[in-house]
Amino acid sequence: MERMEKEAAAEAILFATGRAVSTEDLAKAISVDKEEVLELVRDLSERYKNETRGMEIIELDGAWQMCTRKEYYPQLITLELTPKKPHLTDVVMETLSVIAYKQPVTKAEIERIRGVNSDHAVNKLIEYHLVTELGRAKQPGRPILFGTTQDFLRAFGVSSPDTLPEISPVTVADFREEAEAEAVHEESEGADGSPEIDRGEIDESTTIGV
Repeated sequence: MERMEKEAAAEAILFATGRAVSTEDLAKAISVDKEEVLELVRDLSERYKNETRGMEIIELDGAWQMCTRKEYYPQLITLELTPKKPHLTDVVMETLSVIAYKQPVTKAEIERIRGVNSDHAVNKLIEYHLVTELGRAKQPGRPILFGTTQDFLRAFGVSSPDTLPEISPVTVADFREEAEAEAVHEESEGADGSPEIDRGEIDESTTIGV
């Protein structure tokens, strides 16, 4: 298969699926290695950017998706082809920020940070497809771990959770250091007789779909 045919095959897959397709799946479908498919799809994405097209190919945390260009949203809205934008209140946005920067995170951890019950906010974020269940923590009761989705990445214009902007005066690293400190503290409490908590373990059967 010639290079142009491979690019065309990748384009057809992204168009037909209508969802994000991982680099590995693209490589398997086109029968090429990962490095070659990365070069192909990046070149294709760049060509879409430089040409006047109604579509674009974007990267989402190691996956690729063909999407409508934002410039043409008004025309799509006229035909009612796009869903209504979810209304994110300050409470919902605050909860989303905690999840985005501390994921994977349990509801108890979210509520400890916010200081209030977060059931409604978390449920709204799941309804808007901005947050999803990632698995269960290795803690008493096996609480659910929450994280962001690919819809979140698209909505906020980031390619992966690792590329989230820094929060002034708190940074992403500070959030992670705080989470690690909490885990160490909880483990030390477990040594004194209380249950040991491993907040980072996710069920192997669960796929993290951010």
